[in-house]
Amino acid sequence: MGVSGFIKGFKLLHRTKPRIRLHPYGYIQRRDFLDTKILNSSDSLLPVLIVGAGPVGLVLSVLLTKFGIKCTVLEKNKGFSKHPQAHFINNRTMEVFRKLDGLAEEIQRSQPPVDLWGKFIYCTSLTGSILGSVDHMHPQDFEKIVSPVSVAHFSQYKLTRLLVKLLENLGFGIHTLEGPDSLDHEPLRGGEILMGYECVSIDTTDECVTATVSFSKEGKLLMRKIQSKILIGADGAGSMVRKLVGIDLKGEKDLQKLVSVHFWSKDLGRYLLNERPGMLFFIFNTEVIGVIVAHDLTQGEFVLQIPFYPPQQNLEDFSPEICKKLILKLVGQELSDIDVIDIKPWVMHAEVAERFVCGNNQIMLCGDAAHRFPPAGGFGMNTGIQDAHNLAWKIASLLNGVAPTSILATYETERKPIAVFNTALSVQNFRAAMAVPATLGLDPTVANSVHQVINKGFGSILPSSMQKAILDGIFSIGRSQLSEFILNENNPLGSSRLAKLRHIFEEGKSLQLQFPAEDLGFRYLEGALVPDSDDVVPAPELPTGRRRDYVPCADPGSRLPHMKAKVLSNFPSEETISTLDLVSENKVEFLLIIAPMEESYNLAQAAFKVAEEYKVSTKVCILWPADSVTRVQPGSKAKLAPWKNYIDVIEVKRSLDSSSWWSTCQMTEQGAILVRPDEHIAWRSKSRVVGDLYSKMKIVFSTVLGFESMNS
Repeated sequence: MGVSGFIKGFKLLHRTKPRIRLHPYGYIQRRDFLDTKILNSSDSLLPVLIVGAGPVGLVLSVLLTKFGIKCTVLEKNKGFSKHPQAHFINNRTMEVFRKLDGLAEEIQRSQPPVDLWGKFIYCTSLTGSILGSVDHMHPQDFEKIVSPVSVAHFSQYKLTRLLVKLLENLGFGIHTLEGPDSLDHEPLRGGEILMGYECVSIDTTDECVTATVSFSKEGKLLMRKIQSKILIGADGAGSMVRKLVGIDLKGEKDLQKLVSVHFWSKDLGRYLLNERPGMLFFIFNTEVIGVIVAHDLTQGEFVLQIPFYPPQQNLEDFSPEICKKLILKLVGQELSDIDVIDIKPWVMHAEVAERFVCGNNQIMLCGDAAHRFPPAGGFGMNTGIQDAHNLAWKIASLLNGVAPTSILATYETERKPIAVFNTALSVQNFRAAMAVPATLGLDPTVANSVHQVINKGFGSILPSSMQKAILDGIFSIGRSQLSEFILNENNPLGSSRLAKLRHIFEEGKSLQLQFPAEDLGFRYLEGALVPDSDDVVPAPELPTGRRRDYVPCADPGSRLPHMKAKVLSNFPSEETISTLDLVSENKVEFLLIIAPMEESYNLAQAAFKVAEEYKVSTKVCILWPADSVTRVQPGSKAKLAPWKNYIDVIEVKRSLDSSSWWSTCQMTEQGAILVRPDEHIAWRSKSRVVGDLYSKMKIVFSTVLGFESMNS
């Protein structure tokens, strides 16, 4: 399926009214459920129950807590995973983390230096010939021109550890079934992370969602019911919540099967630090093919990803001892300190849930539960965290009585198209990664076709041992294309292949890491926003698979552009902030940005009046042109009285010829921008607003909050 077909396929989904089915004993029948006991609890109605304590569920719980919404998190595993998994954190996610009590700064302090992880290296072994390398870090990536923070390389389990610590600082308790802090009989009040609890059924009424959860204690399988106003499925790619509510996935399944091997070797880390530092090492030789991800060279922490072809291969073929031998073949020299920690099979999919919201807007899917991407480009965890960022303020607005339930429907309206696009981009990037082995004479599609013939064709009637021998033999013949005899400049075939490989790297047609235009420039076309009156909805954009620079944009639905500014109350202090910092991190608050002009002050007065009627907090930012103010008090107090929730800032240009704020936004200084609590633009006027300002702002707020749709 082509990229355009992949995106178009999601437009044809048949929308039906959500039906929530009760599964009394879980999606999969379990024999040990025959000996269960349902505990009656005196739980009050939780505002929010989050199923899944991965990064997405934990970030959502942090955001909700900071917005004053109580929540409880369930995790089916008894402990947090220590498998590194995701590791690239893009600009937009780091911007979210800047607002989480110093999380971004802690990640930047803890991550390896960028010059140790910016490259992808293609080689015959870690100590052998280098076929090519690509440096994915450009100087401008760290100049903080388009964002106040840079990308990061930080393992998922380390991020989870920091998020748990952050939640503990916010008053959360971690409760395990074995410890004295177990809550199996205690009422839930919010602020708990329950480890070892699995959601096995879901039922809904107009008033609440009831989740039945199972847990084992002292050899017995017990169950309890937990009621909440809203339930979030953030329980990963194999989401039980998604299965229980009957939401299907659409897209491409089984793109590739792999085995992930987590291992440590300080000797290997030291060697690579000195000889060829990088993040990803793509290794092709006659004995084995694999990708080694360097999670931390200084500590010697790695993950090996190697193709997996069941049923001819099984996990017994990847025992710790066998994995050590594979690693040594990929390294190309002996290592005495390889320590294999964990071995996990996994399947690469490219799918998006048909619905993100169901059950009368009471149940939502977030992260991998809503979309499963190939890891190419690192969009999986980043997209999930941005799901949580989109959803948190909407849940808080509903539960605080500011917005109707329809506000939650805009979560799917806004985030699903982004997930579809990112899925297509990830698939395209994955295909680009496959261009390298194909150029070397190892077309992965051929390997997959051979595997299918053995599984479903004539090979399926052969004994399993013979099937395995045939598969191994064919792969061995394929790897012979990587011999030094063929792959050298003196061999015409090898010389041609190496020339094509260089062209792929030089043209940026191999696997890419950074996508600034997509990372910072994604835009919601409809949802909790007011489109420009002259806005023509563009045709769905197709991913290019190439790195494109981000161009600041102030269109409704876009992320607010970043520019440095100084707060005038601190004048003449040299301390600068980002325009993104003007949006509150601790409460659901809209931000209206205006220039210091009489008409704009009048618009701000009208916005304050409407916001008060809707009981939604709103702050006004008066953005003064660079070098236009030399005193502390520019006079906004008198212009906005009696309203006091405002801030005067002055823009800070990078250079004399840099664009002004309003020019960057492609607007006149008579315009105005209303920013949502998630830093996306809800509405803007490119020039002076004419007519009844109060009526105009009432339409804006009612549309964004969802009251307009109720009246239409």
